[in-house]
Amino acid sequence: MNAPSAPVDTQFEERYRAMSSRDARFDGQFITGVHSTGIYCRPSCPAMTPQRKNVSFFLTAAAAHEAGLRACKRCLPDAVPGSPEWNIREDLAARAMRLIADGVVERDGVPGLAAHLGYTPRHLTRVLQAELGAGPLALARAHRAQSARILLTSTDLPIADVAFAAGFGSIRQFNDTITAVYELTPSELRARARRLPARPGAGLGASSAGVPGSTAVSLRLPARAPFDGAGVLGFLGVRAITGVETWDGKTYARAIRLPHGIATVALRVDSDATTPAIICDATVASLADLMPLVGRVRRLLDADADAEAIDSALAADPALAASVAAVPGIRVPGTIDPQETLFRTIIGQQVSVASARTSLGHLAEALGERTPDGAWILFPTAEQIAARGIEVLRGPTRRIATILDVAQRLGDGSLSIDVSDTRDELTAALTAIPGIGPWSAGYLSMRVLGSPDVLLTSDLALRQGAARLGLPTDEKALRARGAVWAPWSSYASMHLWRAASG
Repeated sequence: MNAPSAPVDTQFEERYRAMSSRDARFDGQFITGVHSTGIYCRPSCPAMTPQRKNVSFFLTAAAAHEAGLRACKRCLPDAVPGSPEWNIREDLAARAMRLIADGVVERDGVPGLAAHLGYTPRHLTRVLQAELGAGPLALARAHRAQSARILLTSTDLPIADVAFAAGFGSIRQFNDTITAVYELTPSELRARARRLPARPGAGLGASSAGVPGSTAVSLRLPARAPFDGAGVLGFLGVRAITGVETWDGKTYARAIRLPHGIATVALRVDSDATTPAIICDATVASLADLMPLVGRVRRLLDADADAEAIDSALAADPALAASVAAVPGIRVPGTIDPQETLFRTIIGQQVSVASARTSLGHLAEALGERTPDGAWILFPTAEQIAARGIEVLRGPTRRIATILDVAQRLGDGSLSIDVSDTRDELTAALTAIPGIGPWSAGYLSMRVLGSPDVLLTSDLALRQGAARLGLPTDEKALRARGAVWAPWSSYASMHLWRAASG
């Protein structure tokens, strides 16, 4: 009798096939570790295909570092769009990764990260080690190294400033980490990049001179193809609040608060690129805010979405096929400030976009503070709205009461809203507040959490779009019909809204 054959690791085989075919669609979704050479690569690396016995696959660069591997100098595995996993998953590992990208470990340490997630540092470390192959310190270290590489190769910032901007605590720590990960010193890494031709998706750009009290930097942020960058910027642009944001048809710009001060950001599609990218021109009061800003911009534009998988799934429905073909790579706009988006949602519900802009502009003008140069208005904080909102808010009494209630809860900490929430947690917290219903909770799940499977069938404009595409307009019938779009109903919603406005 023959001995039973070993079970086939289907995930390994799928990744090995993708790596062997050098399929760039998988760049950033996993990492190929080649133990015979001691390096890790992106799946599309042009190097010779390694033997199966020498290969391991990792979800994070940190796990590859922990396995004793260093980054490939040829394919630059961290110079790609980020993994879509951290935006669509709601487990502890994904929530932690979102906070690590926002710089929480640098600001609050591992205990702060764990407290934010509601677990002990020991439990968090155990889960991340099991799920991702590395603990929170290693994950944060890898993120700092990747951030530093982007800044070294794409800006003229002094090396000491790069170390600080990337979140390193000392120049020695910075030098040791970069040398260990890339087998090059920071100076050598910068010099080598300038000898090479620009690589699509490598995040290349140019820095500009700082303005008084701030530092100005321009970065090229790669996005996963296909990417409807014009569409997501247009969505933000038509909702721009006078004084808070500007939109000229190509560039969306605004000022925002970050952990260490006020920043400004201007975003436009890189029209000269052979691969999708956004040009991000930013000024930051502190270099420590630069990489958290980049992370928030990527979430705002949904730059890491697995557009190939989403389009393929939605195009299989004949009702959506033409819309997907017309707008490949549609995105669900995120947020750069969750609290602001919460107020905008409450004030804008059941009114037109134009009416919402007017009301929000009045609120911002009356309560928002101006940036030191007077060029921008910062959207009012929860504390400012709680203190003086009654003086300037207009509309139904119940809505005003809801806005003030939310402002008070945010101000005293009894309500929080950020990217570490799960959809169920966010929905429960919001719908417990009088005046906030399932529509607002679902919309905020899309915008704040990036939840991919939300279908707001109670939305009038969405049902109008459904009618134009020959879909049911009855809520129950549309919900049943839309079940085939799971787990990408949020992206189907964007197609329906586009059909309604087209």
